[in-house]
Amino acid sequence: MTETPTPGTRERLIAAMTDALRRRGLHGIGLTELLAQAGAPKGVLYHHFPGGKTELAVAAIDDVVARMLRGLDALLASTPDPIEATRRWMAGATARLSDTGFESGCPLATVALESTPEDPALREALARAFATLRERIALALEQHGEPRAQAQGIAALIVATYEGGLLQARVAQSSDPINLATQTLLSLLAARGPTAPRTGEPS
Repeated sequence: MTETPTPGTRERLIAAMTDALRRRGLHGIGLTELLAQAGAPKGVLYHHFPGGKTELAVAAIDDVVARMLRGLDALLASTPDPIEATRRWMAGATARLSDTGFESGCPLATVALESTPEDPALREALARAFATLRERIALALEQHGEPRAQAQGIAALIVATYEGGLLQARVAQSSDPINLATQTLLSLLAARGPTAPRTGEPS
């Protein structure tokens, strides 16, 4: 039987920051509490993240997006229709939020709401995160036959529904807002009719 390797200090710091961002936001947890949760002394934090709390938050954001993309890619690989894959992706996020008693939301939206012009590194990381998600969804739609401009627009709507729906569900303590938004958006997209997957260059 193979044992699961114990996460290193860097991974524990990122996990602790991710949990804090999901539940309390960047400014909702102090550095001392964060280090205690990760089981790491302050010197180790600055060894891995010389920029301190902000650099750790950027690393957590990048890690969250990487995991979101892996989950989305797995769904796209097993579900031919990108709209259905997106529905399952959003349903999974809704279930995870509900399972935590509507405490642990998407850290991207949480941090975006509290960021200011004085947080350029955070804003750059968040902008990159949202753009990466939009591009991945748009690529799947393009591969399914959507024109590029339309695919990008649909992807932007999906990401906006995902993030805005999770925020509304969290404050309402109910899945109803995101379920209603998701079902309505994806029903409208599905009603346009199927688009044939691209097998070659467009004529």
